[in-house]
Amino acid sequence: MDTACRVAVEGNVLAPLAQRLGLPLDAAGDAELVLRREGGALALCGDERRYGNPLVVDFVTGRAAHRRRFGGGRGQLIARACGLSGGVTPTVVDATAGLGRDAFVLASLGARVLMIERVTVIHALLEDALVRARSDAETAEIAQRLTLAHGDASRYLPELVADSGMLPQVVYLDPMFPHREKSALVKKEMRLFRLLAGDDDDAPRLLEAALDVATHRVVVKRPRKAPPIKGPAPRHVIEGKTSRYDLYVHRSLA
Repeated sequence: MDTACRVAVEGNVLAPLAQRLGLPLDAAGDAELVLRREGGALALCGDERRYGNPLVVDFVTGRAAHRRRFGGGRGQLIARACGLSGGVTPTVVDATAGLGRDAFVLASLGARVLMIERVTVIHALLEDALVRARSDAETAEIAQRLTLAHGDASRYLPELVADSGMLPQVVYLDPMFPHREKSALVKKEMRLFRLLAGDDDDAPRLLEAALDVATHRVVVKRPRKAPPIKGPAPRHVIEGKTSRYDLYVHRSLA
């Protein structure tokens, strides 16, 4: 996380969370980003002119609900890339969980997924989203297939997986692609996420760790025209309109 960006927690009600995360309470009101409760959810809030609406992870309503109902099932590219076809439902480790959207899609299709997130604040948003999803009738069963871990997968992937008790057939990676100053203006939500997470300069090390841990395949999501992560060449590529999935295959899932 950018050390120039100070995150604090608002309100005495969230004081236990602040203590657990090692974050200050926003007593003076001068924090650049603030964690607070909004509409029953944990939200990360900043200057809306710069960062847009508060950042909330939500598996119950909005985009997640629409994709759950109309996303295309196992015909989706991510499902094909991760091997959810022909009656196969592998166990998946999402080692770069981010806002949890891809992990939730895979869980909604029946996969057990371990989400690993290294940014403390994002992990807290994911944790809050899972609590709400597990108490909602439409998403409770899906959320039970999701497990969350906090840690740097590029350094501690074997330990994080071992602690979960999962045998990962597939490791899924969606590393942050390096920002280009001349590219189109990044969505405000992603600008905020990038401020917290930074670029994944350690992506080659993460790929190496994933290849050691996955029993069957590693799947890497990339912008469609971006080069593969430095390292071994992918065996297969599944392309979409704006992104693609590079597949590093040890053995068949069939």
